Parts: sequence; structure tokens; C-alpha cells
Amino acid sequence: MQARGYVLLRWIVMKTLALALVLLPLCCGTETIYITDDVSVSEFFSLRIEPRMFNWTYEGLSEQFHYRSSLEGYPELPSFIRYMYSKEYHSGFLYGTPPTRTADTRVPIEIIALNRMSYETKRLVLILAVHRKQQPAKHAIQMKIDNLNWVHMMDPGRIENIKNIFRNELWPESRADLHIIFMDSAVKLGARMPLRPQQREGVVVHLGSRADFSGRMLDLQEEVKPLYKIASCTYKRTSVQTTFENSGFKLDWCAFRLTTAADDDITALPHHPNESLRHAGSHVDKWDAPLKSEIPERNYSDEVAISFAIPGMIFALLICALTIILCFQHEKLMHKSSRNEYNMVPSNVQMVMMHCSPDDTHSTIKLKSLRDAPFDDPQRLSPSDSYYREGSPHISNMYMRPKPPPYKMTGNSGSPTMNRGADDEI
Repeated sequence: MQARGYVLLRWIVMKTLALALVLLPLCCGTETIYITDDVSVSEFFSLRIEPRMFNWTYEGLSEQFHYRSSLEGYPELPSFIRYMYSKEYHSGFLYGTPPTRTADTRVPIEIIALNRMSYETKRLVLILAVHRKQQPAKHAIQMKIDNLNWVHMMDPGRIENIKNIFRNELWPESRADLHIIFMDSAVKLGARMPLRPQQREGVVVHLGSRADFSGRMLDLQEEVKPLYKIASCTYKRTSVQTTFENSGFKLDWCAFRLTTAADDDITALPHHPNESLRHAGSHVDKWDAPLKSEIPERNYSDEVAISFAIPGMIFALLICALTIILCFQHEKLMHKSSRNEYNMVPSNVQMVMMHCSPDDTHSTIKLKSLRDAPFDDPQRLSPSDSYYREGSPHISNMYMRPKPPPYKMTGNSGSPTMNRGADDEI
């Protein structure tokens, strides 16, 4: 646990130090390197940012150098310029296509470089001088190359190879001014990542020229038109398949298009990334920071009140529900207890009494419970009664037998002898 905390603390310190060293040139006035590069309107440019530009030497450390680029004085790059870092080449790349509205302007790009070995920082300002083209391209070819990444197409040799295919065989009329209009990673433009990491992401390339399309190019377009309804078809082959494969390019023919611009701005062509910006109206290349008074303020008192009120209401409802349940349960238990006490009666009759009247011929039997008999009943039998005998099997009973009925005189009343009737019962 302590080791993990130490590593986290060290990481925070290193990041803080790196950020301080990056911001140090901005506040302390470190020496700045200025470079000027000429670019043309509607023509793709790319600039490789390498350690040698800052008089540094690559020492074989992975991600030894870190670069941060933005428009000078602003936090981001202009909309037509992109920056990507390549781990394969250990370099950064600035690339893009200046639109017509940037003609005859100078665009300063600020680059802050950090050497992670020595934590040395340097500042470089790249000034892009944008020139207007005398004859901008009006016809363009849009294609997607599947077996390469965008960084591979940044190689000037590959760019020349793809140009030569069209200049020498497919579109000889464009030999004079064929150039790259646009180029970017297919994944950044909406394509799916490859299933295998070793596979290439693909790159989208647009070539443009002032010349009209050749007959062979128009025939190629008619050949691939049935494939336009399919999103991707790397398995399809065309009549010029071997021409591209011999130069090291494998095309996705479902993405092959021939387009023509309605005006002199080729960036207004369909499927171009800047198309939505152009049709949306004026676009501001610079980011203007809002005033402090324009920044909306957020009141947190309502959020705090709601955060306490809603749980409080739910808690109160739960307390009320629990109280009601407990009250009803308690009342039910009390009612049940009282009912059990009221209905508690002996399960059997404890006493059997026989009352025989002297005047009646037949005896009468009455059942009487101990509960119904008073405590001081004179007729209650006790062990001192005449029929009480020790050792009797009924000695354990609380009540004993009743007294037998009196004898009745039979025969002569004057006889001294009294005989018991045969049908008299005790």
C-alpha cells in the first residue's frame, strides 16, 4: 500500500514538474525558434516535427519527446490544421489544407517541445505563409487505401508513387498540376478500427487537378459505380487492380469517386471534411476567449437544497410507513392475546353429581363443573364424607361420589325388619 502511494505521489510530482517546464517559456521569455514555410491554398501540406529542429538527439527512449502545438496566443490549432504524433516514427506531424479564405495570410503555429530525459523545454514558432494558387484544382479523385496508415502516406516517396500512377497511365492530362488536396486517417473520418492490431487503419487521399478527366478515368468510374451502394468492398477487383498493387497500394473501390467543384474552391467538394464548415457560414479560425461577465454563473444553493430535500422526504415516508405497520401489528397482537384469555375454559368436566329426590321414583343426574360451583357449596364433598375411603381409586379426584338415596320401606310398615327392594338402585 505504501509502495502504491509512493508511486502515485511520484507520478503527480513528475506531471506537475512537466507542466511547469512547459509553461516556463511562456512566462520567462525563453529563446524562441522561428521557421517559415510556404503553403498554397487548396493544397495539402505536412510538416514533420523532429528532435533535430530543437537541436536534440533521439536517445532511443520511447516517447522521449512531447510536443504541444496551437495557434500562437490561443489554446487550439486552426480548423484546417491537425496534429498527430507517430510512435512508429517518434515524431509529430502538422498537416492540413488551407481554404481559400486564408489566402495571402500568415498563420503562426506555436510548438512547445519537452525532452523527458532532461526536462528541457524549447519553443518554436512555425509561420505558415499561405499563397493563392493561380489555377486551383477543379476536378478531384477520392480514394481509400486500406494497406497503409496516414503516417506512411506522409512519406514523400509514396506520394510521388500514387501521383505517377495517374500522371503516367490513368490521367495524363493532370501531369502539369496534379497534387494532393486532402489526406487523413480513415478511422478519424468514421471508418472502423481493424480487427487485428497488426492491420493498417487505412488512409483517405484526395488528388486534384485543373485538367478534365480522361476517358480511361471515366470508364473506371462507370466500372465501380455499382459498388457505391456498398460501404466497403476490399474483396472487389477492377481492371486497374494490378496497376495499383504493383506500386504497393490496395484500394477500396467502394470509396473511389470522381468529383468536380462548382467553383474554384476544391475544399467545397462533397465528402470533404471542411464542407460542413463552408456551408454553415463564416468560420472563425481563431478562438476568442469570452469575457468574465459573459460567463454564466451557477447557483449551487438549489442543488444543495434538492439533494437534502428529496432524501429527507423519502426517509420521512419510510418512517411513517414503518410506524403505521408497527402500530397495527401491536394492536393485532393485543387483540389476539385478550381473546385467548377470554376463551380459556377447562377441557373436560371435573365433577359428576347425581341428585336424587326422595319423592321421585327415578334419580336425576346433573353435571356440574368446578368452575360453576361456588367455593363454599355445602353439597361439595370432602374426604370426611361417608363414602370416602382411603385407597380408593378415585382418591385423586377433587370431587367424590354423591350420597346414595335413602332406603324405602317395603312390606309391612310395622315390621321391624326392612328389606331392600329388588329394583332399588344405589
